[in-house]
Amino acid sequence: MFEGVFVPHITPFDDEEEINEEMLRDLVHYFADAGLNGLVTLGSNGEFPYLSFEEKLRVLKIVKDESPVPVIAGVAENSTKETIRLAKEAWDMGVDALLIAPPYYFKPDKRELFAHYSRIAYEVEAPILLYNVPKFTTINIDLDVVEKLVEEHSNIVGIKDSSGSIGRITELIRRVGDKISILAGTADVMYPSWMLGAHGAVVAVANVAPRLCVELYNAFLEKRHERARKLQLMINYLNEVVVKKYNQISAIKEAMRMLGFEVGYPRMPALPLDEKALEEIERTLVEIGLL
Repeated sequence: MFEGVFVPHITPFDDEEEINEEMLRDLVHYFADAGLNGLVTLGSNGEFPYLSFEEKLRVLKIVKDESPVPVIAGVAENSTKETIRLAKEAWDMGVDALLIAPPYYFKPDKRELFAHYSRIAYEVEAPILLYNVPKFTTINIDLDVVEKLVEEHSNIVGIKDSSGSIGRITELIRRVGDKISILAGTADVMYPSWMLGAHGAVVAVANVAPRLCVELYNAFLEKRHERARKLQLMINYLNEVVVKKYNQISAIKEAMRMLGFEVGYPRMPALPLDEKALEEIERTLVEIGLL
């Protein structure tokens, strides 16, 4: 079972929008040293839709070779066939599990979504985590579909739910929480999700504040609830600025640059943020105590 806090880490680029391999290696060790329980490579914050198939494999190989902690590979593609192809390559590379978002161009209905995940689970032996991310895909994976997939496939071992809905997470815990890992996918519901029985989190803000996220999880485990409450409020404040208010990948990379990591900018069409946004991000980092 996957438990704890995982970072869906960024993919650093140089000035030519090429993968900065040296910085990627540095980030892997930085996140591991911060105490995170694992890395999610090629998630939303890794800009996976902007990377070629070959680039995805390159990023995965670097991270897997460098990481002392478990690596979960994002392998979402728009067709079932291509998802399986990437999933098999990632699994052969030695990753610990696969994270799979729904197809996001032609929107599948419930029957098609079940068939998509079911085919992947049959053809790839790896542990699979479903990825519910309606913010980007506009699809909320139906809870009946989740339950049926878990019943029929023993290698579906978890779900990252980025709906931000405590009600939905509660229902996931009730239906399948004794069978698979339930991971909160939005930082502002980490602590309440864990109190209800979720097993961990995969959150974008861990790129910027990995130690704060780890401290929150440890406070929860140690039942230091007043400290956990204060940390959750602090993380929510940061998350509102670097994840929710602006283009998420742009804001996270800007924050990391302010913290001394030369991670570059997102690939176009994403653009650098304006001066007003940069000032707010910097001010927030100072107020949180990260700068």
